[in-house]
Amino acid sequence: MKHTMRRILSFVSIVLFAVFAISCSTSPDSDSGSDDSAALPPEGVYAEEPINPLPADFSKSALDIVVDMGAGWNLGNTLDATGTTDLNSETSWSQPLTTRAMMKGLYDSGIRTVRIPISWHNHMNEAYTIDSEWMARVREVVDYAIDEGLYVIINIHHDNGDGGYYPDADHRKRAVAYAERVWKQVALQFRNYDEKLIFEILNEPRLVGYSNEWGWSDTDSNLTEAAEVIAEMEQAALDAVRATDGNNDNRYVMVTPYVASPWAALSDKFVIPEDSAADKTIISVHAYTPYEFAMKDPGVSVFTSAHRSEIDSFIGKLNTKFVAGKNIPVIIGEYGATNKNNLAEREAWFSYYVSKAASYGMCTILWDNGNYLVPSNGKYSELYGFYNRNGQSWYFPTILDAILGALK
Repeated sequence: MKHTMRRILSFVSIVLFAVFAISCSTSPDSDSGSDDSAALPPEGVYAEEPINPLPADFSKSALDIVVDMGAGWNLGNTLDATGTTDLNSETSWSQPLTTRAMMKGLYDSGIRTVRIPISWHNHMNEAYTIDSEWMARVREVVDYAIDEGLYVIINIHHDNGDGGYYPDADHRKRAVAYAERVWKQVALQFRNYDEKLIFEILNEPRLVGYSNEWGWSDTDSNLTEAAEVIAEMEQAALDAVRATDGNNDNRYVMVTPYVASPWAALSDKFVIPEDSAADKTIISVHAYTPYEFAMKDPGVSVFTSAHRSEIDSFIGKLNTKFVAGKNIPVIIGEYGATNKNNLAEREAWFSYYVSKAASYGMCTILWDNGNYLVPSNGKYSELYGFYNRNGQSWYFPTILDAILGALK
């Protein structure tokens, strides 16, 4: 698929956690996104739900909510797909139309949280007003999951770059306006939902096309600038959510560092937005770790003690800074190990990874793109298919057993 190489490059940096101390001779692509010199059309008139909040319990700390979220799963390559600008985009990356039966099957199998990645830029006008039919479909899918008793996370996903936002100084105003307007519209639609609906402001915000797009370095001034713009975007979006009232006054919200890198999160340059609601912030990162085992093709297929140490290291550091250090929970919003015809080793990896994260109260959400079989060419890239969405079964039931067993 079009996004495969992009994701491979992503986690060469993210999951190796290499801090690239480079002198950057290549500047970000200043032509990406929309130029701030062009006037942004004024906001449209947004549809909104009358304030009539459902009974909800926001008394729990964010730490306790994340523990309650249990095992998670991503509805990947679906509402985030960008193959068309109409409702057919949902199936444009070869995944089936989402159904209520899928959500029931997930709950019945032991999953308690579904992350629903959503792209918006291909369903809006030049003023960032979202198409009403797309918003209605998003709400329908969210309702499927909520009605089955699942926690649900929704976000801004593949909107980074052309047609969406670009987090550098030249595009700052439009980037902030994009995040603010999208979340204002989403929040107005979902402000009555209870505590089981969680907002994740951004997915993997980054400088698309930049030589260090997928890395993190405290010494890279372009990344520092990007982190500053991302912080402004997340603050504006959070403020927009809170201003819609209803249950959004206290909704749990996930914030993401540059490219969702754990090392960017651990940097002092990552700024957590100020919030009018107390104890409702969650940190969101992604980690397919160790890269050689979990993603690299061919990489290695045996899960070793050295790999365990890598997992211990990054999860331990996240715990020290956020969970233990600030009483702020962490959700690993994407993780997984690609299929290398090494089922027993993957079972061991999942058991160890999920258990380590859970020991610090972290929720892990399995990335699933529907691709599960090693093809005839023997390539292992992007084989993150786990749940049969048509049959409501699991391609590798013992992996599900390893995940659920690690949470007991």
